[in-house]
Amino acid sequence: MNLKSGMPFWLIKDGLPYTFPKLGKDIETDVVIIGAGISGALVRYYLINAGIQCVMIDSRTIGLGSTSASTSLLQYEIDTPLHVLTEKIGKEKAERAYHLCDYAIDKLEEIAKKLKLKEFERKKSLWYAAYKKDVSLLEKEFQARKQAGFDVKLLDEKQIQEQFGFKAPLAILSAQAAQTNAYAFTHKLLQAKKGSKLDIYDRSPIVKINTKKNGAVLKTESGFTIKAKKVVYATGYEVVEFIDKKIVDLQSTYAVVSEQYNEKKFWKDEVLIWNTANPYLYMRTTPDGRVLVGGRDEEFHNPDKRNKLISKKTKQLTKDINTLFPYLDFKPEFSWTGTFGATKDGLPFIGIYDRMPNSYFALGFGGNGITFSLIAAEIITDLLLGKKNKDAAIFSFDRV
Repeated sequence: MNLKSGMPFWLIKDGLPYTFPKLGKDIETDVVIIGAGISGALVRYYLINAGIQCVMIDSRTIGLGSTSASTSLLQYEIDTPLHVLTEKIGKEKAERAYHLCDYAIDKLEEIAKKLKLKEFERKKSLWYAAYKKDVSLLEKEFQARKQAGFDVKLLDEKQIQEQFGFKAPLAILSAQAAQTNAYAFTHKLLQAKKGSKLDIYDRSPIVKINTKKNGAVLKTESGFTIKAKKVVYATGYEVVEFIDKKIVDLQSTYAVVSEQYNEKKFWKDEVLIWNTANPYLYMRTTPDGRVLVGGRDEEFHNPDKRNKLISKKTKQLTKDINTLFPYLDFKPEFSWTGTFGATKDGLPFIGIYDRMPNSYFALGFGGNGITFSLIAAEIITDLLLGKKNKDAAIFSFDRV
C-alpha cells in the first residue's frame, strides 16, 4: 500500500541519515519486528533494552511509510473526547487511556534526551470550538478532564482573542503536549544496538508468514526465510492484510508547511492548535521558523484519487490558516498527503490476536499514533517477558 505522497517536509529536510541492508540470507531470532517506522522503532528500543534478541524488517527504505508523513504532534488527548470515551468504555478505562498518553509524552521526552534528539519541544495545546454549537461539547470535556486531574483551563472568546489573536467561542488550554520529528526520532531509535549488530533490514518485503504454536517462519520476496519464536506486527495501516475482521477505517489527511519566516512572529507560546470540526484542523510550528497546518481529511479510496487532491487541499489549508491568522500571510512550500486509520473508539489495538499464535500487534491508529506506539512498546515488552500488564485489556482486540 502506498501510504503517502507529495513532499513530506521531514524527508526533504533530513534526507536519508542512515542506510540499512536488504536481507540476503536465512536467519533465526527470538523476535522479528515487521515494520520499521516509529511504532516498530519504539518496540525494538524497548526490547533490546530488556535484553530480548530481535530482528527488524521492512518492505521499504526505513521511515518512508507513514512515519515520514507524520506531523508529529504529541498530545494526551485522544481523537475521542474523554467524556465521550467514558460513555463508550467506562470512566476508569477512559481516564486510564488518557493518563497513559500523558505519561507517554513524558517518557518520549526522556528517550529523546537519551538519544540526543534535538527536535523534541514541550508545548501546550489549545483545542477550540470551530462552531458555537460545539461550546457544550468543550464545557463537558473540560469538566471531565478536570475531574480526571489534568491541568486545563477554559478560555472564553475574549481570552482567546487577547491571548492568541483569533476568534473562537470557547477553548480548552492544556498544559501537557509536545512536538517532535517522527522521522528523525525513528532513525535515532534505530541506532540503539546491543553488541555490534543492528539486525535491521529494509527493502525486504515479507510475502508469506506461517505461524505455529512453537514459532513462525517468514519468507521474503527474494526467497530468504526468518525463523522466529515471536512476531511483532508494527505495520500500521497495512495491518488489514493480516487481520480478518474490521478494526479500522482508512482515511487520508493532508499537510502543508510554509516557507521559512525571517522572524518568528507566531501565536502565543507556539502552542499546538486544533479545533472541533470534523475533520479537524490542526497546526504547529517548526524549529526552523515555519508553520505546519493539516487536516481536510477524506475517506480513503485509493492512492491515485488521494494524490490528485494535494493541490486542491493545499489551497484550502492555506486559506484556512490565513483566515485564522491573516498576519501570517502563509505561503505554502511543502505539501503532502498520508493515510491514517480511525477506530470506533479512537483507541489503538495492542497485544495478542487469538487467531494468530505467537503474534503481537503494535497498531497506533489515530491522531495519537506516536504516544500509542510508546504504550504499545511497554505492553508488548511485558508480554514477551511473561509479565502481566494491567493496561493491555484497554487496547485488546477483544473489545471489537
